[in-house]
Amino acid sequence: VQLQASGGGLVQAGGSLRLSCAASGFTFSSYTVGWFRQAPGKEREFVAHITSGSPYYTDSVAGRFTIPRDNAGNTVYLQMNSLKPEDTAVYYCAARYKNRGGSTANANTYNYWGQGTLVTVSS
Repeated sequence: VQLQASGGGLVQAGGSLRLSCAASGFTFSSYTVGWFRQAPGKEREFVAHITSGSPYYTDSVAGRFTIPRDNAGNTVYLQMNSLKPEDTAVYYCAARYKNRGGSTANANTYNYWGQGTLVTVSS
């Protein structure tokens, strides 16, 4: 079981990036998939998640980020628009069983993690 995150890079403020999270060894459709980020010197924080229903976003990214999902390709994306310097962080995708209890914003409830991908937003 693996998650592979990719798509990070350097972008100017106001720009866009699309991160990808590809799964192997399991099917995304049975899981909640979340995106988290960790800025230098800060704790890992929740960004967004999606299950079979509507996606959910933390307030700081709502209206700017979306989380498209391609079940056929077993890939979840994080489309990031109107990027700000404060979005600079290492971004991680993670997956947890869809029926697992606990807050979907709690990183400790996720079973599988991809490696991080660095997003740097310049001012």
